[in-house]
Amino acid sequence: MTETAAAVPNDVMERLAAAVDANFKQQVGFLQKLVQFRSLRGEEAPVQDWLAKEFEARGYKVDRFSLADVDLMRHPKAAPMDTIALDGSQQVVATLDGQGKGRSLILQGHIDVVPEGPTDLWSDAPYDAIVRDGWMIGRGAQDMKAGVSAMIFALDAIKAAGFVPDGRIHLETVTEEESTGNGALSTLMRGYMADACLIPEPTGHTLTRAQVGAIWFRLRVRGTPVHVAYAETGTNAILSAMHLIRAFQEHTSEINARATSNAWFSGVKNPIKFNVGIIKGGDWASSTPAWCDLDCRLGVLPGETPAQAMAGIEQCLAKAQATDSFLSENPVELVWSGFQADPAVCEPGSAAEAALAEVHARVFEKPLDVRLSTAVNDTRYYAIDYGIPALCYGPYGIGPHAFDERVDLDSVRKTTLSIAMFVAQWCGLRPA
Repeated sequence: MTETAAAVPNDVMERLAAAVDANFKQQVGFLQKLVQFRSLRGEEAPVQDWLAKEFEARGYKVDRFSLADVDLMRHPKAAPMDTIALDGSQQVVATLDGQGKGRSLILQGHIDVVPEGPTDLWSDAPYDAIVRDGWMIGRGAQDMKAGVSAMIFALDAIKAAGFVPDGRIHLETVTEEESTGNGALSTLMRGYMADACLIPEPTGHTLTRAQVGAIWFRLRVRGTPVHVAYAETGTNAILSAMHLIRAFQEHTSEINARATSNAWFSGVKNPIKFNVGIIKGGDWASSTPAWCDLDCRLGVLPGETPAQAMAGIEQCLAKAQATDSFLSENPVELVWSGFQADPAVCEPGSAAEAALAEVHARVFEKPLDVRLSTAVNDTRYYAIDYGIPALCYGPYGIGPHAFDERVDLDSVRKTTLSIAMFVAQWCGLRPA
């Protein structure tokens, strides 16, 4: 097969658009049900059970497996999981084999969501999946269950329009995207390969051209507890932790100074973010705290490796401890606790990108734009480790990881058509 393919005929596009529109009320209900599952890390099994049944009802061949089933930790890119059991993290791959001569495709989306935070700070209950003024509101509605619904209903539209893809398609729902990426990696270790991959993360109909990497680490700080009346005779682990936070803020500023000459992120102000996402410490208000744990995240510039970033973290920590009389004698425990994610670039010029640009221009009536992401997505494994062209492109929404997260439903409808058209362009279609 050549690297180029004929454009999808107008009449086929019209049939696909009509099928997407006819199914859209059902799709919105499906997305509501999907959002109503509180699929936090380690709690994704119920939604994966439901999705597996949905795929089986569509006649797909379904493989449901855990991270333990692929011996995940033998892979050099597997990230540490110090709080979640491998056998408790479930993945689902549904295969539609058109048994034709078209190119194969992976459509992949994650169903894990981040915690919702204090529910009283939401305008609506975070898992009610309220629809209002053309938006669906709820944790995971934007990031990225809307994209998951779009890839599923794109294939439904193809079937409803009277076609079948001419190439093999793996439809994947994975976990761990928000913490390690191990879910995506496990599908590749399981043997699910294709000629291209599309992940419909909420990019606002743009293609993610480049993304930073990310490192998760935990700092376990210790102190000497004494009664607060004699605080000067002990040490305070929380105050020591504050000293380390300031050191890592300075370290991040140094990385961002390098970013001004980075090939991809030179035009992005401070693309590398340091975050203390969880802090725990102390046992009593009238005792100087004997412990403080910090869970942190630091970005990685394209052109640099996770190993280099981790070495920089170690050096920053050593330097900060050396300037503190207590920490210099009582070193902090450093734990790698999650992401060791490569930065990645979607190199211009692939046939997959050309196909996506073609169909996007027809659906949205404007050229495909690109974005630079200061967060990570799963495309890195496909492109870097397995040589599979991988595109990150999906609907528009507001507030990922925030209160009142929401997705624009008309955007979901158009993205569903874009994906159906991409399947038609990339894999080819034939009459059912």
